[in-house]
Amino acid sequence: MKLFQLRKLITASLLTMGLMTIGTGVSLAQSKDLSIQGDHGKLSAILQTPDGAKDYPLVIICHGFTSNKDTELIHTLANNLEKNGIASLRFDFNGHGKSEGLFQDMTVLNEIEDAKKVYDYAAKLPHVTSISLAGHSQGGVVASMTAGILGTEKVKSLALMAPAAVLRDDAIRGICMNAHYDANNLPETIPLYNNLQLGKNYVLTAQTLPIYETAVRYQGPAFMIHGTGDVIVPYTYSQRYHRIYFNGQLKLVPGEDHGFTHDIKGACQAVTDYFVTQLKK
Repeated sequence: MKLFQLRKLITASLLTMGLMTIGTGVSLAQSKDLSIQGDHGKLSAILQTPDGAKDYPLVIICHGFTSNKDTELIHTLANNLEKNGIASLRFDFNGHGKSEGLFQDMTVLNEIEDAKKVYDYAAKLPHVTSISLAGHSQGGVVASMTAGILGTEKVKSLALMAPAAVLRDDAIRGICMNAHYDANNLPETIPLYNNLQLGKNYVLTAQTLPIYETAVRYQGPAFMIHGTGDVIVPYTYSQRYHRIYFNGQLKLVPGEDHGFTHDIKGACQAVTDYFVTQLKK
């Protein structure tokens, strides 16, 4: 009886320390918190690796505007990849989540610099056989432009979830989410929700941002998924991505919204299936 109780105590201790895995969850031994130097300070990041794998492909995941690396969408994608033998590195852009920097200093261009710093970090990791990029909303724009800058030789594959290429047109029109402003006479900051202040430089940068012109420089495998019910970023912006990628695939989800809230699991599974096809050959 005492031996049985001792075994129970040891098992409970191992579980608490994160050295065992329960069900389909990810143990602490497979997930590592990181701090990576970005363009505007240190970036909070999480490296998630497949259990027991000696070598593995890795996907860098970029979150959207005002979002972070810990949303259900980003977390679900990372877990799906891990279950299929693919590592992921997800991070908070400057001014977002747990990363340093002020939100009002954030621009798409310095988010691209953040993504490049994260790529450089990933490229030095042991056991990583290739690096791919994925992004949702503005993170999709950042991923696509980063892939264009880095080039096809460095980026194995690319997945864009409702990429917000509308941001340039919105900046020209004087719209950001529910905020309206004079695009020709910009204030220093534009108030958004939750006391967030959008900086003037964000809009100035966005108004002339060469999104597709930069993205087209990448011509590796690319996958776009977009809901036809997306009222924030019309799916036509993904259709344009599809036209510039010679090796691209487009999946339109009938009635789905910008955050894939009707079926997050389904959207993440579609992206995972794509990466499995490209990376596990």
